[in-house]
Amino acid sequence: MFEHRSQPMLPMLVFMRRLALHGFGALALVLASLILGILGYHGLEGLPWIDSLLNAAMILGGMGPVNPLHTISGKIFASAYALFSGIVFLAASGLVFAPILHRFMHRFHLESDEMSPK
Repeated sequence: MFEHRSQPMLPMLVFMRRLALHGFGALALVLASLILGILGYHGLEGLPWIDSLLNAAMILGGMGPVNPLHTISGKIFASAYALFSGIVFLAASGLVFAPILHRFMHRFHLESDEMSPK
C-alpha cells in the first residue's frame, strides 16, 4: 500500500489524499462503533435513543457511562463495549498516524541513502 523506501516520495497532493482516505477510514470505524454502542444500550438496557447515544459516545470517548445500568445484560454489554472502545481508539489512531509516520521514515531513509558513501 505504501511506497518502498527505494521509490521516490509521493507528491504532497497524493500524500494529502492518502491522509484524507485514512482519516475517513478512522471516522467510519468510530461511527460504526458508535452505532453499535447506541444499539446495544437501547436494546439491552432499554435506554431512550438520546441517552443511548450519550452513553455510547462517553464510553467511546473514554469518559465512562452517564446513566446507571440496571440489567445484567446491560452491565455485561457496557463492560465489553468499554474494552472494545479502547481497541477502536488504538486502531483509529493507527489509521490516522500511519501515513504520517511512513512519510517521516521514508524521508529519513532517503536522506540517509544520500549521505551514505557508494
